[in-house]
Amino acid sequence: MTEKKEMSQLARQLLGGSGAVTFFTQQEFDDAITIAKAEIMTVAIETSKRVIMIERQACADLVMAFADHEDEGEVVTALRTVAQAILNRIPSQRQ
Repeated sequence: MTEKKEMSQLARQLLGGSGAVTFFTQQEFDDAITIAKAEIMTVAIETSKRVIMIERQACADLVMAFADHEDEGEVVTALRTVAQAILNRIPSQRQ
């Protein structure tokens, strides 16, 4: 499939035949790209989860602030229940 080919003298001169440039086979390159893509996706997923949790916390804080401005009663209880429901929407994500 992939075979190593000898570089011409001109290619060695242009690309630095002194060993300064590392060459990879297509398979090595494909393997490295696959690993890099997986790492990027992992970071993207974890970042998205964190952003959702931050937004969820901000929403719960907002509801709690409304509850704090009300007199004690059913409305306050309902608002606090809603705030907890927002925070506990996906308990496994909560830290």
